[in-house]
Amino acid sequence: MDYNEAINYIHSTYRFGSKLGLDNIKRLMNKLGNPQNNLKIIHVAGTNGKGSISTMIRSVLTESGYRTGFFISPYLERFTERIQIDDQEISRNDLATTTTDVKKAVEEILQEGYSHPTEFEIVTAIGFLYFFRKEVDFLVLEVGLGGRFDATNVIENSLVSVIASISLEHTEYLGDTLEKIAYEKSGIIKDNNTVVVYPQSEEILNVIKTQADIKNSKVYIPISENLKINSQDKLNYTSDIFNINNFTMNFKGKHQMKNLVVSIKVLEILNNKGYKIDNKSLKKGIESAFIPGRFEIIQYDPTIIIDVAHNKDGIDAFTDTLMPLLGSKKLLLFIGMLEDKKPENLNIGLINASDRIYTLTPKSPRSISSDKLKDLLNRKFNLDKVTSLSSYEEAVSIAKSSDKDYVVAFIGSFYMVGEIRTLLKKL
Repeated sequence: MDYNEAINYIHSTYRFGSKLGLDNIKRLMNKLGNPQNNLKIIHVAGTNGKGSISTMIRSVLTESGYRTGFFISPYLERFTERIQIDDQEISRNDLATTTTDVKKAVEEILQEGYSHPTEFEIVTAIGFLYFFRKEVDFLVLEVGLGGRFDATNVIENSLVSVIASISLEHTEYLGDTLEKIAYEKSGIIKDNNTVVVYPQSEEILNVIKTQADIKNSKVYIPISENLKINSQDKLNYTSDIFNINNFTMNFKGKHQMKNLVVSIKVLEILNNKGYKIDNKSLKKGIESAFIPGRFEIIQYDPTIIIDVAHNKDGIDAFTDTLMPLLGSKKLLLFIGMLEDKKPENLNIGLINASDRIYTLTPKSPRSISSDKLKDLLNRKFNLDKVTSLSSYEEAVSIAKSSDKDYVVAFIGSFYMVGEIRTLLKKL
């Protein structure tokens, strides 16, 4: 099996859908010798912020000299983004080799009469086997969906469980209240574990604390006051473990300040467990941490920003970050969403701030069409400034030819933002 055959095999399993539950992945990992149980894992769940938190943790561990695996989903532009070691994506050859071995295990399972693993279960198995073979020191492991029945939760133990910001999303799978969703996310907590939680509402925190108590696990909610903005508009962080001054980060927005203190708390816990992380590595790791598509400014004159804000909380955070930058300039907004992300709940402030709005269709079976999204926005917000576009190339052409008095923003689904990023970088 070569690289293209591996990719085609992986994507061909999309037809087996999304099935929450651990039976399939347990069978598959048993066939592979359970490599996941030999890894030191930082397990990260949550609705928004998983990618930012995971990236900062990974970056600091790499700067500290640790060989650090990184498993994320979904990817933005290339499939190989999903499986990385120290900021290096899995090679085409390694992906082909590892996929071949996982496919053999899948075939054995099918011969025994069991159901076919889903695409995400297969990708998760590929990641675990690859990281084990490459002998990583740590694996920063992002949950795919939920937590309790997510394929990544096949792991027996983790060094730290991390729960990022939680909001209403995937309610058909996780429940229709914040408490129900928090319960599902809390499913990653292991017995006698350490848990770090993003500061959020008491209704969410109480659910997580209850589940942690059941598992005899200690919960840490980071102290935001440890992080200060100094007179030079740079950051200072002081605690009993770390003391770093005059540093910056690539992540923008108040919510990213909270993601930062969550990341640092995880690193403090690892330090207390005996893994050496010093102030110099912490500062350098935070300053170099970067993940594309998170309020990423692609160019200036005109300013073009892309962001994978694709649900209510994400778009609210994007809006809060954008407004100070906008100033007296006009906003040209491009948006493409999945139907299950409830596009009718778009931020009214963002809509009102937009001089013109263009809708796009993400390349996903779950997308809302650009025409339908246009009609929804016009109807709900009583607008006449929304235009439906049929191609990404047209959208990028409009963006690139915009006047310097405009700020251009592309927001929404990973499926759309990734392709837009590729086109913007080419032109």
